[in-house]
Amino acid sequence: MTDTTIRIAVDAMGGDNVPGVLVEGSTAAVRKYPDIEVTLVGNEKIVQDYIDQLRSREASGEKHTSTGKTDWSRIHIAHAEEVIDMCDAPARAIRTKKAASIVVANKLCRSGDVDAVISAGNTGAAMAASLLYMGRLQGVSRPAIMTLFPSVKGVVAVLDLGANTDCKPEHLYQFAVMASVFVSHVVGNKNPRVGLLNNGEERSKGNELTVGAYDLLEKSELNFIGNVEGRDIFKGTADVVVCDGFVGNVLLKFGESVFGFITYSIRKNIMKSIWRKIGAYLLKPVFREIKAEMSPEEYGGAPLLGVDGVSIICHGNSSDVAIMNAIRVARRLVVDKVNDQIKSELANKNMGKK
Repeated sequence: MTDTTIRIAVDAMGGDNVPGVLVEGSTAAVRKYPDIEVTLVGNEKIVQDYIDQLRSREASGEKHTSTGKTDWSRIHIAHAEEVIDMCDAPARAIRTKKAASIVVANKLCRSGDVDAVISAGNTGAAMAASLLYMGRLQGVSRPAIMTLFPSVKGVVAVLDLGANTDCKPEHLYQFAVMASVFVSHVVGNKNPRVGLLNNGEERSKGNELTVGAYDLLEKSELNFIGNVEGRDIFKGTADVVVCDGFVGNVLLKFGESVFGFITYSIRKNIMKSIWRKIGAYLLKPVFREIKAEMSPEEYGGAPLLGVDGVSIICHGNSSDVAIMNAIRVARRLVVDKVNDQIKSELANKNMGKK
């Protein structure tokens, strides 16, 4: 390990397909990024057995030969005896299961042994563990879950997606600052347009929360463009869209269902004639590109912005591709020192600190 090595802990027991997709996604990331090391946190025997299977398949030429050999010296295991299940109550689970994989992973981050944590397990537990062991960034009242939505103009950062169901105007302001820093450094858009999700474009629209948030955002140095509606997200009207966690989570779940419905509808209508089937065959490359553009896997996990560390929360049914991309996002957050930028921006603007 060198001074520039980025160390990432992956909760190998969190998710629907453990440890397979976690291990395979991690090894794919190690092959792609020579400056990272991955620590797989979980039952040592189970994780090691799966690693041994992969090494055997790779040695025989059955797997990964097209993308190069895996440097197994950059993959480590940290033993964790317990697992927090999806049905466990988050707060109680992290208090009673102190040897759980997501807890051990966050402890490694707190101690400085790793630079980032990734989990596809219980979302509430992942969030609670990161908040407990990493703490909040200076100037941040409420960490928020953010994800990227595709749009006709690129991607849109939307938050909060469920961490805070009850918010105050200053919280939405902080969300806007954090997401703007992320988009500037990770996406590469240096002056992102910030929109406030509302039920109309007029300044007077909305409830007490959005009216108060509008005032704060308008007075800030952010590139605030005013209220935006749900339809504006896919249009790319704004680069950052802020809302409370209740609205954001409903929006996220609806957005995730759109691609599945479109796919179902296309397949159903294609089957109505032979000519449609032929046309669909010719359009197969287009369908593949659309799938890649709309698939959550391409964007990795959802960063929990506002904690004093890097925490990425993934879907429980994440594939190995999704895990690899989550590691990519975590790596970028560490390399670009996004947390330092967030602290600096909040300190400079001196707003929203309550």
